[in-house]
Amino acid sequence: MPPPPTPPRRARTTRARRAAPPSPSPTDLADRLHSSAIHLLRRLRREDDASGLPAPQLSALSVIVFAGPITLGELARAEQVRPPTISKLIVELQAHGLVEREPDPADRRIVRVRATTRGSKVLHDGRQRRVAALVASLGALTGRDRALLARALPVLERIARGAEED
Repeated sequence: MPPPPTPPRRARTTRARRAAPPSPSPTDLADRLHSSAIHLLRRLRREDDASGLPAPQLSALSVIVFAGPITLGELARAEQVRPPTISKLIVELQAHGLVEREPDPADRRIVRVRATTRGSKVLHDGRQRRVAALVASLGALTGRDRALLARALPVLERIARGAEED
């Protein structure tokens, strides 16, 4: 007796023949990514209110913590502001006990700014609050959406580093 006929595979073939949706233009992607990044950063910035410091001071403190001891000129360039602005920020951060000035060991005429233990703690606590807010948002996603986001992260990280391709 011959084997029964194989059921048609029409559904599979039809799906395979469907054209993939058109790829969005770089301009459309850039616009949506920019808008999403801005909204995400604004939402997470609300967590920084708990530090009691204004955004410019937190930003400068972040550079100091992660760059290590840094000159005022280097800090001004990193923050894209003029040296007098940085000097004022450092005075305020110093008054809060978050940074200290120290002479450069190789050239005593140069002063570097470094974060105190308290300054590092303020910054790391803020990061923990922002990450916790993200964890809550990511936890509300489906597993499929989290997996999709995880697959997109290497691309976002390359874009953040300024590399178009590895």
